[in-house]
Amino acid sequence: MKRRSVVMKLFAVTAALVLLLFIILLLAEGLFFERFYRTSKNEAIEKSLTAFGNAYRQAEQSKPGSGTRLLGEFMNRSDASIAMLNERFELIAAHPYFLELRADGKTVTVPLTSEGMTADALPPGLKIGDRLTVDGIFMDEEDTIMQPIAIGQEERALEEGLVRVSGTIADLLVPERRSYNPFYQDMQMNEALSKWLTDAEKATIQTMGGGTAKTEWTDPWSGVRYAAMLQPFAPGSGDARYLFAMTSLQPVGEAVDMLKRYIAYLAPVVLVVGLLLSWVYSRMVSRPLVRLTRSATRLSELDFAGHEEIRSKDEFGELSSRMTAMSRNLEAALAELRQANEQLKRDVEEKERSERLRKELVANISHELKTPLGIVKGFAEGLQDGVAADKRERYLSIIVTETDRMNALIMDMLELSRFEVSAVRLQPEAISLSASIREALRSFSGQIEEKGLLLAANAHEEWQVHADPKRIEQVLMNLLGNAIRHAAEGGALAVEVARHSPGRAIATIENEGAPIAAADLDRIWEQFYRAERSRDRKSGGTGLGLAIVKHILTLHGSEFGVRNTARGVAFYFTLNETGGDSNEP
Repeated sequence: MKRRSVVMKLFAVTAALVLLLFIILLLAEGLFFERFYRTSKNEAIEKSLTAFGNAYRQAEQSKPGSGTRLLGEFMNRSDASIAMLNERFELIAAHPYFLELRADGKTVTVPLTSEGMTADALPPGLKIGDRLTVDGIFMDEEDTIMQPIAIGQEERALEEGLVRVSGTIADLLVPERRSYNPFYQDMQMNEALSKWLTDAEKATIQTMGGGTAKTEWTDPWSGVRYAAMLQPFAPGSGDARYLFAMTSLQPVGEAVDMLKRYIAYLAPVVLVVGLLLSWVYSRMVSRPLVRLTRSATRLSELDFAGHEEIRSKDEFGELSSRMTAMSRNLEAALAELRQANEQLKRDVEEKERSERLRKELVANISHELKTPLGIVKGFAEGLQDGVAADKRERYLSIIVTETDRMNALIMDMLELSRFEVSAVRLQPEAISLSASIREALRSFSGQIEEKGLLLAANAHEEWQVHADPKRIEQVLMNLLGNAIRHAAEGGALAVEVARHSPGRAIATIENEGAPIAAADLDRIWEQFYRAERSRDRKSGGTGLGLAIVKHILTLHGSEFGVRNTARGVAFYFTLNETGGDSNEP
């Protein structure tokens, strides 16, 4: 089956989702953005009308006349034209925008009305304290209220019939943050009301209670569309009033047109960037999965060393840690399996070796018992045949000697079998190794003198060790007997105890004589094995002594062995000291 890359799958899905989301945004912008904008603006104006009504009542109650200024501030804040209507739905004249100039010791108020006034007629950036010149006509006898004709143009010639006032701005409220010509928009309120409020509409509004009436109106001259709304208002004087608000919808139309043109240019860029980001995202997401796949492939090939661990706090990181643990467990299990297999191979080899040794043992036992039995039988038959009286004692002595030899062989075999089935338990205690050596040497004193051996021993120094005294005595008797048997006539026999390592003593028994062949050094510990096969059995022992020594020293945890020296052969073994340091005699 054809393999499909997960990177390509993720890229295809992600790119499709990005493109789908982009298309949905385009459709939503084209179908709903303008409607959403108008609805949101109408709701904002409606809430502002309610808030303005409450604030207007409070301002008029605390300071009559201050509501007009509040009206101008609200118009700047909400970017809308606001007016109050009487019970007959007629506009109540109000001039929320104004300038106050301090000139020649008096204050001149300059109302900024919508008739004949445009936003660009005001110098930009006016603020309290600035110097300003206004040409116009005084509207009262005290010359404190001026209808402005020209503002901020000192260099122009004063027209006939006009008055010029120059002074410092003491107070002002001018249109700010208004998106369209505010004076022109304020002037259109009458025309909008006349087109909207028919007699039937007025009757409906009068009966609707505290709700808000809404409509949209298009200026026939400029083509600008306006949102208009009317809300009942009780100023507190008892007369019925209405708040009328009108705001331009021209910005939303321009914004939608500009947004469409912008998206037309933006679409290719969004497409390329979206595809590029989708590819990068797909690679980032799939990279851990690809690494995990490589690790799983190596695991399937039993390669546990090359696992790529992912260190992230997510599902990939957890899966990687699980795979790492699984890799270690599999490696450990495989190592145990290999070890068990090796152990099984060793067990099979040991079983084969044991079987071979068993056959050799049977053959050796048969051979070892055959000779003394033949001797015993021969001499017993001689006794039956009535040998001479002077030979009877010698025959009986030989029969007893061979019987003792067979008994010793059988006892050694029984002892060795007990060691091989782990039936022997040591009873260690603190003993003097030096005293045990001296006692063993006394037992062989006759044989040493008979062979004329020169004995050299440092057994006068006391070495306290932790061991089973009976078994160590058995080891010493076997090793000394073996050394004396193989020592050359008149040769040397050396017994030495020294410190092998901290807390551990080593005993060495060396005899002067022929060395052991290198091939036989490891095999002399086997039962019935003799390095000199032609040697007379009468001086060869049972052939089981060194095998018994091996088992005893192994139970003691001893390091033991045999080596050829410059003058002969040396056997050695170690034992743990009880006190750490040797005691001087």
